[in-house]
Parts: sequence; C-alpha cells; structure tokens
Amino acid sequence: MNKHKPWIETSYHGIITENNDTVILDPPLVALDKDAPVPFAGEICAFKIHGQEMPFEAVVLNKTSGEGQLRAKSPVDCELQKEYTFIIQAYDCGSGPGGKNWKKSHKAVVHIQVKDVNEFSPAFKESVYKASVTEGKIYDSILQVEATDEDCSPQYSQICNYKIVTADVPFAIDRNGNIRNTEKLSYDKQHQYEILVTAFDCGQKHATEDVLVHVNVKPVCKPGWQDWNKRIEYRPGSGSIPLFPSIHLETCDGPVSSIHTTIELQTSSIGKGCDRETYSEKSLQKLCGASSGAIDLLPSPSATTNWTAGLLMDNNDIIFKFDGKQGAKIPDGIVPKNLTDQFTITLWMKHGPSPGLRAEKETILCNSDKTEMNRHHYALYVHNCRLVLLLRKDFHRADTFRPAEFHWKLDQICDKEWHYYVVNVEFPVVTLYMDGTTYEPYLVTNDWPIHPSHIAMQLTVGACWQGGEVTKARFAQYFHGSLASLTIRPGKIESQKVISCLQACKEGLDINSLESLGQGIKYHFNPSQSVLVMEGDDIENINQALRKVSYINSRQFPTAGIRCLKVSSKVQCFGEDVCINIPDIDAYVMVFQANEPKITITGMDHFARPAAEFESERGVILLPDIRIISTVTKMEHSVDLREYDRANKQVVVEEMVHNLDFCDVLVIGAELDPQQECLELDHGELQGKHLDATNSTAGYSIYGVDSMFSYEQVLRQLRYRNWGSSATSDRKFRVKCSELNGRYTSNEFNLEINILHSSNSNFMDHVNHMIVQPKFLQSVQHPEGSVSAAHSSVIPGVATIVIIICVSILVLVITLGVFRLRSARQRGSVGHEGARESEMDWDDSALTITVNPMEKYEKPHQTEEESEEEDIDDEEEDTTSAESDDSEEEEEEEEEEEVIVQKGDKQNGTR
Repeated sequence: MNKHKPWIETSYHGIITENNDTVILDPPLVALDKDAPVPFAGEICAFKIHGQEMPFEAVVLNKTSGEGQLRAKSPVDCELQKEYTFIIQAYDCGSGPGGKNWKKSHKAVVHIQVKDVNEFSPAFKESVYKASVTEGKIYDSILQVEATDEDCSPQYSQICNYKIVTADVPFAIDRNGNIRNTEKLSYDKQHQYEILVTAFDCGQKHATEDVLVHVNVKPVCKPGWQDWNKRIEYRPGSGSIPLFPSIHLETCDGPVSSIHTTIELQTSSIGKGCDRETYSEKSLQKLCGASSGAIDLLPSPSATTNWTAGLLMDNNDIIFKFDGKQGAKIPDGIVPKNLTDQFTITLWMKHGPSPGLRAEKETILCNSDKTEMNRHHYALYVHNCRLVLLLRKDFHRADTFRPAEFHWKLDQICDKEWHYYVVNVEFPVVTLYMDGTTYEPYLVTNDWPIHPSHIAMQLTVGACWQGGEVTKARFAQYFHGSLASLTIRPGKIESQKVISCLQACKEGLDINSLESLGQGIKYHFNPSQSVLVMEGDDIENINQALRKVSYINSRQFPTAGIRCLKVSSKVQCFGEDVCINIPDIDAYVMVFQANEPKITITGMDHFARPAAEFESERGVILLPDIRIISTVTKMEHSVDLREYDRANKQVVVEEMVHNLDFCDVLVIGAELDPQQECLELDHGELQGKHLDATNSTAGYSIYGVDSMFSYEQVLRQLRYRNWGSSATSDRKFRVKCSELNGRYTSNEFNLEINILHSSNSNFMDHVNHMIVQPKFLQSVQHPEGSVSAAHSSVIPGVATIVIIICVSILVLVITLGVFRLRSARQRGSVGHEGARESEMDWDDSALTITVNPMEKYEKPHQTEEESEEEDIDDEEEDTTSAESDDSEEEEEEEEEEEVIVQKGDKQNGTR
C-alpha cells in the first residue's frame, strides 16, 4: 500500500562544463520515500523535468536508494545560453508492478550554470590601424587598438593584455590597447614605422592573427642651427679656415629677441692642453725673450744630462711620467747652492686627485740635506690639491720668524689637465702664475730659519731625498703625475709677457674680417682663444658673424688629430616665459699630418790645409760652403688625369723653408784635446739671432729657434784651431741638425780635414808644378764603384800625396809618348820594314812602364831621375823580338791594373 509520497530537496544548483553532458548538482539528486522498504511503494521510479524544451534529462540510478542524475541531452553551448532554470519532481513506483497509485514529490527548483571553455581567440576589430604623429613630441596615446573574444565568461571573453610583437621600436602599449611613443621621433631618421600588435584574453590565449599598425612621422619645423658639417678638415699651412661657412639659425617663427652663442674648441687631448710648439724649454725661452740663466732640471737624456735616463718618458714629447716610485738626483754644480732672494721656477704639470684624505706630500722638486740630517732647504710640492712652496733660508739672525711656506689652493691642480705654472720669488713676496693668470697665496706660514751647517745638499725631482734620521738614505714623498719643462732661474724673475709667450697656444678660434661683423654683435675671446662668446639681437647678423668664425693653427708642423667643437646657444623671446630650445652643435676639426720634411746638409766634405793655417790665431773655417735645405714630397693631384692614370700620381719634390732648433758639430773619434786644439766661434755671429751656443771637447752645439739661413751663416763661421798639429794628421767631424726638438732630423754630414806638415807642403809645391796638364788632355774620372776598398786603411794624408804623384806620372808618360811619336815621324826615310819596327817600338815603350806609387812616395826626390832611367831603358829595348813584346805586354797590362786599383784605394781612403 503506497501511503507516502517521495521527498526531495526544495532547490538544486548545478554546473555543467561547456561541451560536456554531466551536471554536477549541489546537493546531489536523491529522493526519499517513507514507504521503504516496501517494494514499489518505497522505491523511486522516475524524475521528471518541467520546462519548455529543456536540454536536460533526469535518470534514476538506483530505485531503492532513490539516487538520480541530471544530464544534458546534447552538448550545451555557453555562448548560446549561459544558465538554465527548471522544475523537477520525483515519482515512486506506486503500489504494484504496473505503477498504479504512484505518487510524486513536491516541486524543486533547479538552477544550472554552463561553465565556459576558452575555445575562442581574441580578434581585432580592424585589420589595419593607421596613425600620424609629429616628430619631436612625446604622446600619451597615438591610437588605440581593440580586440574582442567570443567566449561567454568574463575570464575568457575579456582582453586582459596587449603586446607589441615587433622588436626594437620606440613604442609601448598598455593593457587597454593605447599605443604611445617612448622617445621623440625624427622624420630625418625614419618616415614611417610598421609594428605588429597581438592581444591576450584573461586566459592568456593570444590572437591567432597579429594586427598591423602604421605610424607615420610628420616633419615639423625644428629650431636649431642648419647647414653645417660635423667634420671640418684642416691641412697644415692652410692658415685660417671657416668652420661654418653656410650656417644659419632656424627659429620656426619664434618671437626671438636675442641670442647668446658660445663656441668652444676642445683641445685638452692634444699635447699639453692645446697645440703648442714642441721645442725644448731652452729654445722656447730664447724665442720668447726670457732672461738667460734658466737651468733645465728635466732635459732629454744625453751623455751630459743623464739624470733623467731612468725616468718614464713620453717619446712624442719631453714629458716625464712619475708613478710614485721614481725620483731623480740633480748632479752637484747644475744649480747654484744660493738661489738669492730672486728666482723663478717654471713647469708644466698634469696631476690628478691625491689618494686618501690624508695624502702624503708629493714632491715636484726638493733641496734637502744629503747626509746626517733631514732638513728641507727649499721645495715645491703638492699636498691635498694644494701647491706649496717651502723656502727656509739661512739668516744671520736665527731668532727671527720669516715666511717659509706659501700655499695656493686651485681646482686646476687636481683636474688631470695640463697647466703651466710659474713661481716668481722676490723674497718675502712670492707670486704664482697659472696659465698666465696671477694668484696670490691664500696662506703664508712663518718658521725659524735653518742654521748654517757644513752638510752638503741634494737637489731632487719627483721625490725628496731623505739623507738622515733613517737607517739607509732613500727617496720619500713621491710625486704622482706628469711633469715637463721644469726649470729654475736663480737671481731673476720672469715678466708677464714672457710667461704668456711660453704657454701660448698655437691653435685657436679666430674671426675673419672683424670689420664686417654686423651691427650690435658683441664678442669675447678667452685668453687662449679656445672659447668665443657672441651675442646679438638680430638673427641674420648672428648668422653672418658665425660664418666668419674660423680655426687657425700657426704651427708649420701641427700635431695631427681631432679637435672637438661644441656650439651652445640660448635665446630669449618677446614676452614669453618659455622660449624655443636650440640644440647644441657637436662637430670636430680633423687636422691632417704635415708632409714630413727631408733636411739635407751639403758642402765640401774633405779638404787639406797646411799645418800653419791650423796653428794661426784664426784657425781654419770648417764649413765655408755648408748648405742646409729642406724638401717635401707631395703627390700631384691633377684634374686632367684619366681615371686609370689617377692611381699613378706624379710625385713632386718641393723645397720648403722652416726653422731649425739645433745643429751639432760633433767630433768623430777621440775628443778634442783642449791643450792643443779647439773649435771656435765669434759670439758676435749670434747677435740679432735667436741662437746660442755651447762648446765642449765633444763638439760644438748651436741651438735656438731660427731659420736655416741663420744656421748656415753661423756654421760658416765655425773655426778649427790646432796649435799642436805635429801629432795630428787628420780630423773628422759630423754635422747634424734638427727641427722641433728632434722630431725631424737632417742627414749626417761627415767632414774630413787633413793637416799637411812642412815636409809634405814643400813636396806638394813641387808636384803642383809638375802636374800642369796640356790643353789637349781631358781629365779622366773613374766611377766610384769600380775601385776596390781593400786598402782603405791607408792614412788619408799619404793617400792624397800618392794620388797627386800618380797623376804626375801619368802626365809624364803621355808627354813622353807624344815625344816618341814625333821622333818616329822624323825617321820617315827608313824602309817599310824599319817603319813597322818603329811602330812596334812605340807600342813597346808605352806598355813597359811600371809604376809603384808607394815607392815614389817613399823617395819623392828621385822621381825625375827614375823617369830619365826608364826612358834610356826604353831605347835599349827597341830591338826586342815580337815574342818578348807580347809577353811584356801581358805583364804590363797586369801591372797597370794594379796601379789603377791602388789609385782607387787611395781615393777611397780620402773619402
């Protein structure tokens, strides 16, 4: 009997995954019946769904337990319907097998949601996007791209991100699809950009097709300087060349009221801050008219100045680098012990920041006790970016405080750039000149004077000598940096004019035709002419003025390399708080390498003079006809050359005129003996020239910056004296000249002189009388390469005499042959056979002369007698047979070859 109806929950919530058929219900679908366990009445036979065309069905899984299941009749699609609501009831099996008297449960509400599957990819609404931007601007959004997704759920249907696929483009995109530029675009750089963009839904599924975005860059008027070249080429000898001959300022119709422009030539990478003359400090001081007596403490290493040989040196210039481990001792006697109350110290210095907060003193030069004690008498050093001069003098009143330390604090001391320092001392006043500008010491401290003592002093450079108070004497307080042209001048101070000359740059900015500058243009140069400031109200006048700015390098052989140029401008506008911005100009001047000159010295390279001339008061002029010329080799550039001929350019050698800075006349072999010989020059020959000279037993040195002609004039007056010539038969000298402190050097011109003593002189007079040549004779010249050098060790004086004797004998032989020829003609009455015999006699006589020049030299007074004896022998041999003639002819040919070889050897010995 079926007493009770089934019971189910009042509501159910279900989820079904898209494209699936199983619905997961909460709570599970279960019907209960109180008639259980009565068969049929207590069993559940069906679940029925009430609703229009619901795509679901409910099935009973277990009649006894009442468990059921809800499932889809066919796959559901979330994109068509996201959720379903319907009514469900449970039915029992009734009272019997036929299902009679069945009962149904109450109605329960079922709510089903369809769970989405990410089956669709994002798709863009447009196939191509286009936008235009103006160059030079940053945009928040150039354009917006938009993609959609057909999935039904928010998770899969919403676009969560966009991405630019194209690499290395100046654009970015946000999650909303807004594209912006990340940097200012330039029309000149690129007219158009093409970028690909993709989209991602929130399930990170990206679009199957990327979208193309075109961004066009439109040019705009850009304020700034127009029509200028980044590279300006400068060839040596060009003088002044304009830097910006066509430049003009574009203001884009901005209301500009005035403009302020600064042109800066950056030359810190060249030499000592700019292109300066690279002559030695001594030559430069002579050229600038500095006071004499300057002592170079850092000269180029040489035999006489060897204390700098162990220092690190820049080969391109006389620059010494100190690494904190080196110092140099100046030999005694180079600098006087007493500098007096007036003296000058000059130097070039390049120095960086001192290491540490409490850095040690860095010594430039120091004069301290050599032994026993450790007193510093005077010193110049750097300490914590301060330049300090220590000067402790000996005073008669030992109880008097005197100024002892002078301190200067300058940023330039530690800026790692070259600067020129001059310390003028007029005790107790000390003045510092740095790059030509005067600086007074910011601090002067007093100290007790040093007590006089017998202890010797040691002058050093790059470190200070610590001779006492230590176990072993050593250097201390090392310098870190570079030094050049360190000099000290006792007893004198230098003038402002000379100081400016010594540090003057030979390159800089210039203005062509100042008179033609426009009205209202103001300009100003800094002292070195590396910075030019121009200011004006009219734009066109500024344009004209800037076109006249030029680069000039007055050096004949400038330092090759790059000089950077920077032009910065500021403008003011009428009534505008914000005015246009003018970009800086960054350009450079390329200075080419000068054609290297070839300096050639020529003149008489050998002569002989009687000893009496060398012994005279004036001596003998060494180089009476010396000639110094300089040539350069250039490639000829012709516009008429055809293309295939241009590869074979013609080489042109041109003579050029330039200065020299020293010429050395050096002794080859043993040095001069000052007891009996010397080189002399009247110092009046140096007057009116920028030249000076030093003399030693090793030779004569003339130095200073002057023309080649001036050097020729002085060298032609150099004399050699030898008042003890009996022990000397010859001397050899070598002449060598230089330009730019050895950058260009001449050939080595060798000169040999022979001293003829009295016996040789008398014999020379006799020989000179004999060797007068007949007018019909031609001089014979033997090529230099045809003579052997086997006997080149013969004494040059002897070789000269032997040559003259050989020439004399040759003249005698020819004269004798002419005489014999005339005699043969006078015997014309002799028969035909006699005539033939006479001809053979002539040939025989000409070939049987045997000459030994060395025998003639040993017995010169027998020359005429031997010649007569040979003549008699020739007459006696007239009857010699033809066979003997042939044999003698071969012997005579060999002997004549020996004579020629010996003559050539003597000639080689004289060269």
